[in-house]
Amino acid sequence: MTGADPRLRDDGLGWVTRAVFPDERLRLTLSPADAGDRPADAAGPVASARSAGDRPLARYAVVPSVAGARFLLPLGSRRVTAASVWAYNALRPPRVRLPRAVLGLAARTGALAATRPVVLTVSAPADAGPVDELMLVDHLAARLGGQRWYAAIGVRPPDPNHKPTVQLFDQDGRPRGYAKLGWNGATRSLVRAEAAALSQVAEVSGVGGHPVVPKLLTAGDWSGQAVTVVEPLPARIRAVGSGGPPQVAAVLALARRGGGPVPPQPLAGSAFLDRLRGIAAATQADATVDAPAGRRALAAVNRLADRYGSVRVEFGHWHGDWVPWNLGRHAGTLVTWDWEHSGPDVPVGFDLAHEAFQCSLVLRGEPAEVAAAAVDTALGGLAAELCIDSDQRRMIVQSYLIEMWLRTWRLAAGGAGWNRALHPALLDVIERRSVD
Repeated sequence: MTGADPRLRDDGLGWVTRAVFPDERLRLTLSPADAGDRPADAAGPVASARSAGDRPLARYAVVPSVAGARFLLPLGSRRVTAASVWAYNALRPPRVRLPRAVLGLAARTGALAATRPVVLTVSAPADAGPVDELMLVDHLAARLGGQRWYAAIGVRPPDPNHKPTVQLFDQDGRPRGYAKLGWNGATRSLVRAEAAALSQVAEVSGVGGHPVVPKLLTAGDWSGQAVTVVEPLPARIRAVGSGGPPQVAAVLALARRGGGPVPPQPLAGSAFLDRLRGIAAATQADATVDAPAGRRALAAVNRLADRYGSVRVEFGHWHGDWVPWNLGRHAGTLVTWDWEHSGPDVPVGFDLAHEAFQCSLVLRGEPAEVAAAAVDTALGGLAAELCIDSDQRRMIVQSYLIEMWLRTWRLAAGGAGWNRALHPALLDVIERRSVD
């Protein structure tokens, strides 16, 4: 359907346009590519706005279709349109790389216009106000450089845990930044947490074996959204892949902030256990989510303390989402991004546990119980490198599983809804393992 404001839709296109173009003064219309006064990939000003007196602000090709939208590609320059598809393509799975490469070539040569994609036009009345108040991309361009920028916007199915992402390009097609938008309680918290983590880790990026971390360019609130913008990844970065050995040295350097190991301390009395107890206590008080599950979670934390309170382990920082799809290599150096779950004072080895758990759960589609067993196997095989014995390993694994269920609860409480792969299944796994 063309003409109607896509923000009224209940699909991914509706969800993303509501988040990226929230200002009610903006007018969004969908129209065939040849409905404007310029072809879809023509250089120069964008096509005439749909309403008399409107000023055109941006146009996007909706690819591959309105009903199955995956991308909003910026129009106005073939170079920019092509760059928005080609950027970071080497990080993507082979099944995705080729279609994106072909799409970018079509954009660069002008063949995209022949496919007559539906065009999303963003416009506003002449008296609506400054453009950097109305448009996120212009707000960020004014804040970070003052030049004209373009936005390439990914479209995903609506999900309360998803964050709209915007790639930023200058008029020559050079990447200028990567923005995330937090639009509800859960995602605002994550976007702000990532900004805080990147600020803290900047001084050790690439130091002492610590992975390189993208630089935080800016963060703050805009039009009711939390926004974090990081620098572009290196152009020649390559994916790590899921079949390689665990990056143990990098995880240890990250945990120690590029320094040496710290003395182990008992679980009892640790800041980590206090935090688990505090979150678990909050879960049982939240009747809007699942109070009985909260009581079970607090009981699991108490059993953890009773069983492993005297076990001593090293505590440190963790990335929080250490998985192959958040890792790459550039010039022989490991690069990692997506720091929104990062934090201090967790048992060293949590990132390796997370990698094993998520590769089982997400990549192989295995249930929570099998994913938990994958953590046992992974940490068992790395015991010598982590300098942990069997009691320490069991404590780390059980602590990690509780941490993951509490994360699941925090997201649900923030409006993201339950992750059905982890609730109630993971809580059941935790309880069974606590009595083994």
